[in-house]
Amino acid sequence: MIRFFDILFSALGLLLGWPVLAVIALIGLWDTGSPLFCQQRVGRFQQPFMLVKFRTMRPGTASVATHLASASAITPFGRFLRRTKLDELPQLWNVLKGEMSLVGPRPCLFNQHELIEERARRGVFDARPGITGLAQVNEIDMSTPKLLAETDARMLRSLNTAVYFRYILLTVTGKGAGDRVRS
Repeated sequence: MIRFFDILFSALGLLLGWPVLAVIALIGLWDTGSPLFCQQRVGRFQQPFMLVKFRTMRPGTASVATHLASASAITPFGRFLRRTKLDELPQLWNVLKGEMSLVGPRPCLFNQHELIEERARRGVFDARPGITGLAQVNEIDMSTPKLLAETDARMLRSLNTAVYFRYILLTVTGKGAGDRVRS
């Protein structure tokens, strides 16, 4: 049932949200010269997939977890996109393709070995990664791998349709600050 809602909401989001996506892409083109950011991430069953987001950092910024990135790499428009979570909108394409879910553990980078190990130990990779989830609405990010993996596993054990909608609602209404970036 959750996959049905993923398909429905991602298709509707892309279809109805295309004007917003187009405006953000145009501003992003002016801001960084490259509005989309694509990065290989760890997906379901630890398979690689290409995550798509709106670019919030200057091109050429090191490919590291957000908590390891420098805040000076974020553009002013990128700060706005992160604060409003609009940088996540292109991931609706990943959801529609079946690489992600709206709700699930945030996909990590392949160089985040400790997090991958902790998640593998807890069976977190049996689920599709998501745009939001329990960790995100509680401001737990990838800087605490063990806590994040434990939180992801707890979320997946209790995930049902009602909880799915709860996390989406909490995210849309502004709960959670997203991944922290060092100053």
